[in-house]
Parts: sequence; C-alpha cells; structure tokens
Amino acid sequence: MSKRVGEGTVELTSRPRVAAWSSTVGKKEREGPLGISFDFTLGDDLLGQKTWELAEAAMLRDTVCRCMDKAGLEPEDADVLLSGDLINQIMAAHFCARELRVPMLGLYSACSTMSEALAIGGMLVDSGAARRAVCAVSSHFSTAERQFRTPLEQGGQRPASAQWTVTGAGATLLCGKDYAPDNAETVVSMRYATIGRVIDYAIKDMSNMGAVMAPAAADTLERHLLDIGRAADDYDEIITGDLGKVGRDLLLELLKEKGVKVDRNRVWDCGASIFSPEQDAHAGGSGCGCSAAVLNGHILGRLMKGEARRVVFMATGALLSATSVLQGETIPGVAHLVVLERDGE
Repeated sequence: MSKRVGEGTVELTSRPRVAAWSSTVGKKEREGPLGISFDFTLGDDLLGQKTWELAEAAMLRDTVCRCMDKAGLEPEDADVLLSGDLINQIMAAHFCARELRVPMLGLYSACSTMSEALAIGGMLVDSGAARRAVCAVSSHFSTAERQFRTPLEQGGQRPASAQWTVTGAGATLLCGKDYAPDNAETVVSMRYATIGRVIDYAIKDMSNMGAVMAPAAADTLERHLLDIGRAADDYDEIITGDLGKVGRDLLLELLKEKGVKVDRNRVWDCGASIFSPEQDAHAGGSGCGCSAAVLNGHILGRLMKGEARRVVFMATGALLSATSVLQGETIPGVAHLVVLERDGE
C-alpha cells in the first residue's frame, strides 16, 4: 500500500512491475543517436490520415497496442489507460481511447505528462485500484508547431534556445506482481513518485522552454532527495525530460545554488540526447513524446539489460497555452519524478 514519505513523495511499497513497453518515433528521431533503441519508425508522418492530429492519435493507438502485444495481452486487458498529449483538449489521447475502448483518465502536464502518468498509474496499481495500468503519451512535430507557434509553411526562424518537437510516442504497462503476464520479464519496478510543484520564474519567451522548466526540475529533485534521505549519487542516472541543452546546464547551476551535490556526468536529458548536432535541432528535442519515447526505448532497455540499476526519471513541462502567450502571461513549469529500479536494489 502506498505511503507518504516526507513532504511530497509517495513510496510504492508493492513496487508495481514494468511488464512491457513500446516506443514509436518519426524518421528524424530514428536518425538520431538513440535511434536503434526505438521499436517502430513511421514511414509516413501522416500515417495515411487526412490531418496531423488524426495521425498522432493513430500513432499513440498503435504504440499502446504494440506494448500490450509484447505482454501477450489485448488492450482491453488493462484496467485503465492514463494518457495525454499536447493538442487542445488532449485530442490524440481521447481519439486513441475511443478506438481502444479502455477506461481512460486523460492527463495534461505538458511535456511532463509521461512521468505524471507513471506516478498516478503506479499509485493506482500499488493501492489495488488497478491490476494493470497503461501509461501512454505522444507528441507530433506538425501538430505542436501548428498550435503553439506559426504555420509550417511560413518557415519561421528559430533562436538558438528553441527546441524541436519530437514526433514520438511511448507506452508503459504497469502491473501488480500477481497480475503480470507469464511471459513478461518483470525485473524493473517503480519505487517512489514525487509530485512536482508549479514554479514560475516570470519567463515569457516560449522559445526558451529549458529556462522555464529547469527551476521546477531543481525543486522536484531537491524535495525528493530530502524526502527519502538519499543523495544524488545513490542513483546511477538522473534523467530529465526535455530541458534540452540550455535547460540541462541551468538545472546544474540551480542545484549548485541549492547545495545539492550531483555528478554532472550522471545527469542527462532526453531532449538533449535524442538529436545529434548535425540534425540542427538547436537546443534539442521537446514535446511529451520526447521523454516518453526515450523512456520506452533507451532507458527501460538499459535497465532491463542491467546497464543501469536505479534511475530517476523526471519529465519536465512548460505550462503555456496559445492563449496565455498572446495575453502576455508568464510561463510556469512543472516536473514530476519517479524512481525505477531493478529487483534487488
């Protein structure tokens, strides 16, 4: 049964198991440094659909189906789908759930939605409210650009601090230990979840998301370590969502100011890692599909192989909307954190 630890962390005492996972990316993401770790690459970013939004919904649906198929299960074998995206009213997630006909909780936490889904899914499984929970998140370059920035046809120029929205999706199946499928290698489990606070440093530049999100990441990590009495060095890796190159550097500076000692070589970011410098993504990748795809490809793959044994996964989100930016509002940030461990840790 879940129990509260410290001011903002929940210990998942039954340690919900990661029973299966799947990732999907576009061609640009596949050509990046982590490309070999992704399960499926889109041949056509439209997936034969008439709009980019319907294409994202189809990508998310297919990723969930592949995840469940890996576990030898059907989508309806899940008790709940926890899902979200960046489109207005999380359209991709709702259209995905419409086809899968699985009970659904729609989530929005911008680019931190994957870690939010894992935190809630882990608590549902740990409490016994769900036997199996699927956590699935997506983003698409063309849907995000059209909604938050300018039409692609305009060819707008990006500053160096800007990031490239990842076309990608990730799905993770969490199970209670008595409900994991027989063919699943359930050596990875969730141990802790720390829910982030909304932090606002009064930044208004929507082309500098790393600066928006880094303060929230520093706050969440500091609170997590204080809550459970651990040091950053107790983790093999501390992995952030999509701070990008700018945000990662700012995070390290903020942690230094807070007196949180970290080995910078153990701190890496999904957005700063998914593209190579030659791919001209400026500060790196963004979008909630960025951390979702990297988690359900590269990170869980390394945990399964024993290349890492205990990691922090902390996706980060910039909580803006197209309306709030036009109204001159500042952009708050948030970061949710989960701890993933191999058995025996």
